[in-house]
Amino acid sequence: MQPLSYFLVAGALLLGSSCSSTNPDSASSTPVGASGTSSDATSGSTGAGTTTAGTPDGGAATTAGSSTSGSADLSGGAGGTSGTDAAADLTAFTATFATIEDPIFLMNAASSNLLEIQTGQMAAQKASNAEVRQFAQMMVSHHTTATQQLKAIAAPLGVTLPQTMMPVHQALADRLRSKSGKGFDETYMDLMETAHKTDIAMFEVKSKKASTPNVQDFATKTLPLLRSHYTMADELEKKVD
Repeated sequence: MQPLSYFLVAGALLLGSSCSSTNPDSASSTPVGASGTSSDATSGSTGAGTTTAGTPDGGAATTAGSSTSGSADLSGGAGGTSGTDAAADLTAFTATFATIEDPIFLMNAASSNLLEIQTGQMAAQKASNAEVRQFAQMMVSHHTTATQQLKAIAAPLGVTLPQTMMPVHQALADRLRSKSGKGFDETYMDLMETAHKTDIAMFEVKSKKASTPNVQDFATKTLPLLRSHYTMADELEKKVD
């Protein structure tokens, strides 16, 4: 019996040793699995991060691209348009006068008045030359009156006049943005020459032929004033140049 007891005890000890060696393996396996899970999570998190980061970055790039593109266009409009682009736009604009319809003529004239009024208001405050300031005040007064006359002609024809300048006129006005002192005076008077020369060309067409008698009459009566403005602008531009 005694040897049998020893044998049973030894067997129990052996079995206990085997179980305890399996548990560490399992425990060891669990950390590895946890570590693997952690690694997967990290990997997944990295993957998600990349995707998430990629999406905003991509979105931001697109938005920024559009915005920058928009800014570039606008800035180009303000800065670049004052050079070759402005001349090209003005040339293309003038080329439309030969076949211009009465409603378009009225809208162009209204936009030109806005140019004269807004730049005149600016020059009345910013110009360094007293004669330039006086000329600017006269432009505001005369073209405000012309705008009222245009409204009276446009309303019966069902033509809605613009409340803001057309791009071609805005491009001209933008030339003054960065100017000051003598440079402002010179640029403003150059602008007045260009604006009135363009208006004269357009009004001459309508003074000769228009679908509506009131439009032709308005063009005919306004022409002498525009020519007078151009002559004064030319003489004053020579003084400040």
